[in-house]
Amino acid sequence: MTTAHDLTIVSLEVPSDHPVERGDLSLALAGAELIDLLEAGAVVLDGLRPRPGSPTPSEDALLDAAASLAVQEPAESVEDWLWRRGDGLAARYLAAAGADDGGGRRRPRWNARRTAGRQAPVPADAPARRRAGDRWSGGDPVLVALAAAVGIRHEAADQVADPEDEGIDDGIAVVLAAVNDAVVELAAIRQRRSIEEAAFDNIWRGL
Repeated sequence: MTTAHDLTIVSLEVPSDHPVERGDLSLALAGAELIDLLEAGAVVLDGLRPRPGSPTPSEDALLDAAASLAVQEPAESVEDWLWRRGDGLAARYLAAAGADDGGGRRRPRWNARRTAGRQAPVPADAPARRRAGDRWSGGDPVLVALAAAVGIRHEAADQVADPEDEGIDDGIAVVLAAVNDAVVELAAIRQRRSIEEAAFDNIWRGL
């Protein structure tokens, strides 16, 4: 499993002060993919631009798709790549987790099967949940930082506010910063649209 799959599971399992926005999650998932590609050496950063590294199949279709996208020319900035790769990405990961039908409609989180004549909830992928849970409970700095970007807090979140304090690689720190910037930008876009829609509604009420 990948960091993006772990983040998806955390977004489903960990209580949050407010629902996780699909757009925010999509940007963070794109960042998680890029971080895994950097750690695998499939992608390297040339300043703020992802460049081809030594690609190796990951056996994860979503991550391999990200790898092929990250090495296309012309190279773009990390943040531009997050926006392009993140388009609709949350729906794909939620569908892979069994929590979305791929069309934006949420399904029950986990599959169920009959046991002793009654319905008993069973994780769709118990090892994946266990792995994500272990990373989360252990305060994995990358997973905690990505979750914090979408509004999911961990007691260790403040400790990773400065990646250098956690010994996070410079390239990974660049991606985490880009994720935060993109999420903030998306929030500003939502607010601007809300104001514009409210103003439009007021115009019609005045007619």
